[in-house]
Amino acid sequence: MKLAIFTDTYTPQINGVAKTLKRLTDYLNRKGIDYMVFAPQNVNDEWESVSIQKIKSIPFAVYPECRLALPTLHFIKKQLIRFQPDLIHVATPFNMGLIGRYYAGKLNIPLVGSYHTDFDAYLSYYKMDFLSPILWHYLRWFHNSLQRTFVPSQVTKRQLETRGFNNLSIWSRGVDCQLFHPQDSAQAIRRKYGIHSKYMLSFAGRLAPEKDIDTLVRIMKKVNEKWGNDVHWLIAGDGPLAEQTKAICGENVTFTGYLTPSELAQVFASSDLMVFPSPTETFGNVVLESMACGTPVIGADSGGVKTIISNHKNGVLCEPKNSDAFSEAIASLLNNTMLRHSMGLAARHYALEQSWDRIFGALLNEYIRTLDGEIHRLAAHG
Repeated sequence: MKLAIFTDTYTPQINGVAKTLKRLTDYLNRKGIDYMVFAPQNVNDEWESVSIQKIKSIPFAVYPECRLALPTLHFIKKQLIRFQPDLIHVATPFNMGLIGRYYAGKLNIPLVGSYHTDFDAYLSYYKMDFLSPILWHYLRWFHNSLQRTFVPSQVTKRQLETRGFNNLSIWSRGVDCQLFHPQDSAQAIRRKYGIHSKYMLSFAGRLAPEKDIDTLVRIMKKVNEKWGNDVHWLIAGDGPLAEQTKAICGENVTFTGYLTPSELAQVFASSDLMVFPSPTETFGNVVLESMACGTPVIGADSGGVKTIISNHKNGVLCEPKNSDAFSEAIASLLNNTMLRHSMGLAARHYALEQSWDRIFGALLNEYIRTLDGEIHRLAAHG
């Protein structure tokens, strides 16, 4: 099998989609499966690999961290004809995804895609709700033109089915439990960031409106009012709201910026709880990573997060935007060491069952099923 992947984000960009696609290509490398990725080029990107075709790009006006590719269509067509892929996978419904879709039709190559982002949920955070009907019409048109669309959770699958999407399959997410694991690194983290508080709470993600940073700040203020210097927050990530958030948070908060996976694993393993109020996740990679470190997560009862967290077993689900519910859940677990410990054990046990190799193996089988279906279709039409 030869696979061509079209995406609007790829490593070294730091987001869930980029990390997932990098893990997919790592898996393909291990299995000896040929692939070619078409993705926007980042500033100072020195990626040198015939398998990774970086396309000239500019910052996206609404979200400068994202890159908007400016592809030379002749170049992409030339690379596809040279590579001769058996299957094209589009990981975005925009820009690069449209190009992948176009050439799949032009060159008669079977086409699948994946749905990674709840764009409709993002609209309200950017005061663009009026675009919702147009967005759903477009997304439905795009994904229903594919032979198969992979979604990360049952919640997302049901959401899209009610919107009239067809040919949906689950492509879940896994976690590297050798990298993300319970470790005795709390003192190292405390020394690194100068933390002396009794408890450490963490958040990981882009500091952007769609992660509901406003609710996170309200939660932090409520917890700090009750617990004072007994609690210290570690905020791992960066984004357009970083400076604004730093300016309104108290002294018992450390902003780490973006962290490497190993650094993030240390933060999770050292934390008593991870707090994740984002209601817009189609999955929630950082939730599973925290759980793999034996750290329970208090998350929003929304999207893919609620398929990972078993309420009051390996974490706690709270009503989205309800800062009182989050702060009460935090207090309940900080006051109950045994319960917090048992949730951590259950979280780690759940994460151990989420093997990337098993998940990518299932995706590979879906690819093969798609190709087999195309062969049968062509045979039936003579």
